[in-house]
Amino acid sequence: MTKRATALRYPEEAIKDGRFGTATVRQPAMSMTTAQRRIYEKTGVPPQTAALDDPLDPFAAPAPHPVAASAKKPAKYRNTKCEAGGIKFDSKRERKRWHELVQMQVRGEISDLQLQVPFVLAEPVVIAGRKRPALRYVADFVYEQGGAQVIEDVKGRVTEGYRIKRHLMAARGLTIVEVK
Repeated sequence: MTKRATALRYPEEAIKDGRFGTATVRQPAMSMTTAQRRIYEKTGVPPQTAALDDPLDPFAAPAPHPVAASAKKPAKYRNTKCEAGGIKFDSKRERKRWHELVQMQVRGEISDLQLQVPFVLAEPVVIAGRKRPALRYVADFVYEQGGAQVIEDVKGRVTEGYRIKRHLMAARGLTIVEVK
């Protein structure tokens, strides 16, 4: 499989006020100091901080130890969080499905595509004098297809918590389509 030469593009009319459906689209931002930003605004030339790094600088912070830096614990379900078009996704599979659904919406096969839609399964309650929050299920994608609402969840592994929430959604008459 070949890699994409350019980033995936969304229709300009679909992004309104920095939002695509319910998702916030972030503009790429450069991290720089106030002085660097002001120079950049006046000249239009991004700052070159790499040229200022001096390996012989006695006041520079020491480099992190390579063993300590590489000891990052993998995610519980081996998913890789990623970002595309300013939208953060919990897994590469979820990002891939989002792009498929966006293309389906552009072709007119689906409409009203939304990302990370919350459903309240049980209202907040007071137990032993302490207020407990509402029980919620957050669907990965919700859209209209053929006049019916479709609730989709991208799953690599079905957890016990998800089984309970799927059951409560079914009790409310809502079916979740699981995408593997």
